[in-house]
Amino acid sequence: MVDLLADTINKIKVYESKGMYECDVPSTKLIRSVLETMKAHDYVGNYEEVKEGKFKKIRIQLSKKINDVGVIKPRYPVTLGTFQKFEERYIPSVHFGILIVSTSQGIMTNRDAKAKRIGGRLLVYVY
Repeated sequence: MVDLLADTINKIKVYESKGMYECDVPSTKLIRSVLETMKAHDYVGNYEEVKEGKFKKIRIQLSKKINDVGVIKPRYPVTLGTFQKFEERYIPSVHFGILIVSTSQGIMTNRDAKAKRIGGRLLVYVY
């Protein structure tokens, strides 16, 4: 596993498509932040951190509301003026999906970043 975020997002996508209700993923600060953003927009349900042996994992309750989710590679830098270009590329409609962005003020959606007038790096698209 080289990219834990990509593996986590792929696992969520596969489990959602198979109709499963929960999945376990590795626990990192970045993954928890992305999951918190997805939870705030009802793309995933509750999640909890569980300890298996000496490793921590996150158990996610899936909400069955994801049409598509993916990691954006490479993690493009985005400024206030270039959000529109990436929204058109990765999500079908401005009000239908979200881009998750890593900014200097933390992990947030493209809408929040535009409202705060800051840029960052693209991480994930969800709709």
